[in-house]
Amino acid sequence: MNQPAGLSLDQAPPITVPLRFFLSAPLFSMTAAILLLWQGPDMLMNRWHPALLGATHMLTLGFLGLIMMGAVMQMLPVVAGTPVRHPLWSAAIIHTLGVTGIVLMCFGLVSSSPSPLRFSLPLLGSALLMFSSLVIFTLRRAQANNMTARAIRLAAVMLAATAILGLLLLSNHAYFWWLEIREPVTNLHLSWGLLGWVGVLVVGVAFQVVPMFQLTPAYPAIMTRWLAIFLFLLLLALSLGIIFPSLQLPLGLALACALIWFAVTTLRLQNQRKRKLPDVTLSFWFGGMLCLLLAIALWLAGQVIPPGENGQYELLLGLLMIVGFAMSLVNGMLYKIVPFLVWFHLQSRRKPGGPVVPNVKQILPEKRTRRQMWLHFAALASLLAAVLRPALFFYPAAVLFGASSFWLWLNMLSAWLTYRRIDALIVLSREASSAA
Repeated sequence: MNQPAGLSLDQAPPITVPLRFFLSAPLFSMTAAILLLWQGPDMLMNRWHPALLGATHMLTLGFLGLIMMGAVMQMLPVVAGTPVRHPLWSAAIIHTLGVTGIVLMCFGLVSSSPSPLRFSLPLLGSALLMFSSLVIFTLRRAQANNMTARAIRLAAVMLAATAILGLLLLSNHAYFWWLEIREPVTNLHLSWGLLGWVGVLVVGVAFQVVPMFQLTPAYPAIMTRWLAIFLFLLLLALSLGIIFPSLQLPLGLALACALIWFAVTTLRLQNQRKRKLPDVTLSFWFGGMLCLLLAIALWLAGQVIPPGENGQYELLLGLLMIVGFAMSLVNGMLYKIVPFLVWFHLQSRRKPGGPVVPNVKQILPEKRTRRQMWLHFAALASLLAAVLRPALFFYPAAVLFGASSFWLWLNMLSAWLTYRRIDALIVLSREASSAA
């Protein structure tokens, strides 16, 4: 297997840096599925239900947040050419503080107990702001024409802003509901998190990885140069919507148009790819882009026909964006990043005549990853159906979602165990060569 063009893999951090995040993340989505089974359909009746708040943050912070932090720490030196100083220590501190803070926060939200929330505030705040600062500081050395680096930097700013709003809202839960404008601040927190941190990061990463891994033509130059900046400025302007509500609709329409442009362009590029063979990552991205377009269509419909008061509109929108769009893309990219990292690090450690290093298809076979993909989309369809018919679909949806998360975790664990096994053989081979 050849090194992809444009990557500085000689600067890549140790494999344990990203994998500690990748192996932890599915445990949170599995816990969210268990929480669904424990709480039952009643948690869908109100967007402020404690269990629903806890499950949502298990997915956004526990699953998406951890994977994206691990991926960014891997990509900074590889794509942007700006290695993180002391990556092992940085990853260990951010991961430990983040995981502990997420666990305490989710427990406090589900149990409506302020004490765990108070302990989580400094831990989670330190992890998120430390990571954001690390990314922004590291990328100051990136080349000015590196559009992926620029998008990652803007996404890190959005993460810091999202974290500050989140800490404000969390303190509201922890200290007796002092904030009077909870709903507009929450909506801004969601917008900055899903469209800013996740959306801008996905856009920037797509410019690099879609042509590279999916063998498509490059994105249009005008999109790579301006889209991330345009999204960033629009999301910042959304904060004015708290003071001037009349601005929310035009800003929302502009955001919708920009995201439609990105999604349609991605689907068009996928259709023009050089190699027409089936690919799990391609399918995940195809499904994720369709979910993004469906979420936009649902949001537009909600502007024309006011949604009811039962909360189904918000739940459908959230599922399409979190599980359908973000989790699908992240899941798909893991199946490219993880086997490649295992192969690359083993190959770089292997000496001539040493143990044979398996290729990426052997590390994570297509058959295994494709089955997990179908389980993921079956879980998504069941979750959407459960919002409309909870009595019929809620428990099957929870089981399918938990099974998909467990299967993803097993696939990540299998790749890590393959690395450990071959690495042990490489060490034995070196020792035997030295003894001879």
